[in-house]
Amino acid sequence: MFQGSMPALITPFKDGKVDYDAFQSFVEWQISEGSDGLVPCGTTGESPTLTHDEHKQVTESCIEVANGKVPVIAGTGSNSTAEAIELTQHAKKAGADGALVVMPYYNKPTQEGLYLHYKAINDACDIPIIIYNIPGRSVVDMSIETMARLAKLPNIVGVKDATCDLTRPIQTRLAIGKDFCLLTGEDGTTVPYLAAGGAGTISVTANIAPRMCADLQKAWRDRDLDTVMELQDRLMPLHQAMFSETSPGPVKYAAGLMGKCTGETRLPITDISDANKKRVKDALTGAGLLN
Repeated sequence: MFQGSMPALITPFKDGKVDYDAFQSFVEWQISEGSDGLVPCGTTGESPTLTHDEHKQVTESCIEVANGKVPVIAGTGSNSTAEAIELTQHAKKAGADGALVVMPYYNKPTQEGLYLHYKAINDACDIPIIIYNIPGRSVVDMSIETMARLAKLPNIVGVKDATCDLTRPIQTRLAIGKDFCLLTGEDGTTVPYLAAGGAGTISVTANIAPRMCADLQKAWRDRDLDTVMELQDRLMPLHQAMFSETSPGPVKYAAGLMGKCTGETRLPITDISDANKKRVKDALTGAGLLN
């Protein structure tokens, strides 16, 4: 259903406000560079600090520019089930092709609580839903057994897996079947995740290197392993630089260096350190993205 390189889009800010012109230009650039899909209003888009109105308008802006050229998977998660339902219903109404629903952070629900959370969204929203399993940010980790239960529901179609556990895609595929969409949320695991049965990556690095990320995914589909390995090696320093500090600080700084936006973040995300600014700049230069 969803495959390839799909950037978890940054949200440009200017003087504290969402810069919608910069965002739409950024989306156009992503499409022209070959991205296979777009994911607005995820963690990389600083969704926790967007107002509800901003969240909805950013989603609508992305869908407007995409205009059916590539699928849009809108971030709609919340640690409030009612709020997640509201945002997912909006995404459906706005024309999104899918919804990315993060694990309920901070609440620390049980596996049964996780099941009931996603079941409630499934029951209220007729749109393909991707579970976003990221224990490092949400504290809770969905078990394969819970995911297999959810996969029986009509709208739960896949997972964005940010566990860094490369046995997960194999175990998940064996437990659920090959039609469940397996996407990694960790750029550095892209190639091994694909080798384990994954379909693609919801990517931070694709914000600044969309062509290389998309070309790697295409080369994998074409079984051009020489190109896959060449691009993996070129991209790895970028992946590491993008997570030198809490994301999206580094990728926002990188996008600013490339002239895509101001690089501004919202608290509690801060400007990255001088040492990591140098690391990001060196990685961009080494990858041929900056003179």
